[in-house]
Amino acid sequence: MVRRDAVAEYVRGSLWALPTVVAVVALVAGMVLSLLPSEANSPFDFQGTADDARSLLIGISSTMVTVIALLLGLAVVALQLSSTQFSPRLLRNFLRDRPNQLVLSVFVGTFVYSAAGLFTVGVTAGSRTENYPRLAVSVAIVLLFVSLALLVYFADHLAHSIQVDRIMRVAESATLEVIPTDTAVAPPPPPWAVLVPALRSGYVQTVDAAHLAARAARAGLAGVSLVQGTGEHVVAGTPLATVWTATGDGAGPAPAEAARVVDACVRMGWERTFEQDPGLGVRQLVDIACKALSPGINDPYTAVQATEHLGVVFSALAATPDGDRVARSGDTVVVVPQRTFAEHLSLGCGLIRRYGAAEPTVAQALLRMLGVCARLGTVEHLAAVAEEAALIVAQAQRADMLAADLAEVQASAAELGDLLEGRVVAVSSSSARR
Repeated sequence: MVRRDAVAEYVRGSLWALPTVVAVVALVAGMVLSLLPSEANSPFDFQGTADDARSLLIGISSTMVTVIALLLGLAVVALQLSSTQFSPRLLRNFLRDRPNQLVLSVFVGTFVYSAAGLFTVGVTAGSRTENYPRLAVSVAIVLLFVSLALLVYFADHLAHSIQVDRIMRVAESATLEVIPTDTAVAPPPPPWAVLVPALRSGYVQTVDAAHLAARAARAGLAGVSLVQGTGEHVVAGTPLATVWTATGDGAGPAPAEAARVVDACVRMGWERTFEQDPGLGVRQLVDIACKALSPGINDPYTAVQATEHLGVVFSALAATPDGDRVARSGDTVVVVPQRTFAEHLSLGCGLIRRYGAAEPTVAQALLRMLGVCARLGTVEHLAAVAEEAALIVAQAQRADMLAADLAEVQASAAELGDLLEGRVVAVSSSSARR
């Protein structure tokens, strides 16, 4: 299961997989169409001679090679721009962009279809012939026009995809999709629990908790609790999980066998993925803000925009109670730790706060983001919001900021403080009425 998921994820972010499939389909379609009877009096069949058809196919093939080279060149420029100006962790988003893969696939399929047709059109057993699959040549013309339309579409799509607003929106949407909503309070491991090491190094990409619970139950384990959650880096030989039996009498599997059970359901990779890791999207948005605040760029408005997108993500995180992913199989429990809201908030606010300490608009944007979290979040997260707000004000006071600018930041902080106090009073009143 884990290996199938790894292959599927690799194919999803690969530029060669879909074009290869389309190229094979184009070859099969060409073979089928070449077997169909065709006549020059049909309105759908190519009306020229065999030499005309060969010249047409040669022209389409050479044109497709040039256009494919242009398309790949533009894609490389977009990748380079996104990695240097925004964040190198955004490359994965561009590689997974399905429209880019589809356009490249159609161009490759058109080239393969046209080039393969040169083996049959106008030639039979090494000799020239006037009999050839006219309908197949007509399809090549259709593919040429489709490729032309897709070339215009690709230029428009690429221009929009490298806009910073679109990049941040993609990161925000991908993060919202993987925020866990079924978290629960996990039972603590018993005193006789033992640590099992990781068998390989890399980032924890996904954990098949249900499958792991079933395998652990068959192995005689009563529980498995991962030490590292998704998105964390693990070194081979260091603790990956804690396992325990029901009684602690030593009747369970050996640590080496337990390590193999855990390894079979935990996918490790050399990079982080979005599948179960909302922290990756937070990191991407924070990277964009920090790049914008660097001395070589000096673009605080982009940092403010990144903070506003972080506000959407953090409001969703704030509305979700802290907890871990818990899966069960009979009496066996599996716990996959999740980052708390305070940990996510510390990452999102800390770097931006330190890099943008001297810019009041950035500090005010962070305080507005915290205000959204205070309004939409649960009560248990208000303390984390208040702590980050205090750090933002303290950082602004230490920065080289004019008194008027500092006063604006302090006014925004005061509004947030009133909001937090109002939330606490409302909750206290509600509890008293009950």
